[in-house]
Amino acid sequence: MRYLSLLLLCLLAQGCTQTQKGLGETVKLALLGPDDVDVTTEQVESLPYASMYLRVNGGQRIFVVLGFDENGQQKWITRDRTMVVTQHGRVVKTLGLTDNLREVSNLEQDPLADPLHLTDGASWARQLSWSEAGRFHAATATSRFTRLQDEVLDLAGRRVACRVWQEEVNAAGKSWRNIFWIDTTTGQLRQSRQTLDGNDFSVETTILKPAKS
Repeated sequence: MRYLSLLLLCLLAQGCTQTQKGLGETVKLALLGPDDVDVTTEQVESLPYASMYLRVNGGQRIFVVLGFDENGQQKWITRDRTMVVTQHGRVVKTLGLTDNLREVSNLEQDPLADPLHLTDGASWARQLSWSEAGRFHAATATSRFTRLQDEVLDLAGRRVACRVWQEEVNAAGKSWRNIFWIDTTTGQLRQSRQTLDGNDFSVETTILKPAKS
């Protein structure tokens, strides 16, 4: 494809390759569609792409679609041409924001990789790198998981029973909590509240239509 929007997307993705059919339409929907605060079940189901609500740093909740699903990572495109990359539902990279999460290491050991077998007290260590006011930062982060009370979420007209996990994170002399809602049947992460680097860089996600396995 030679469309300008696709070229821009590929530049943002730093040379990523197409892994889904109809990518041109995905780009059009993501970059040109309205920032709907609430999307109807019919709208979600009518799209052939995975979709989610996204809120960054307490801003407006927007609707985004999946642009790429490759190498175990999902790359979500926003209307203002930024990208949020997730793996096992965890945000592992952002592109196009004023400050960005650059990398998370040791993802193969992330307890979210096998959430239906996650147990109280599970721990994980990794390296984080991010930009802040244009400067590079890096730190070692350690986590400990605690199971909270199960909840049932209403997602795009469907009630989804979820296990709720709290992740206590310590890094660079700071601590914070992430919350993850895991589908009890599929093990897919359906909702999350995540802090990315300990400096109030927060992201909330709600998966309306999961990516197909």
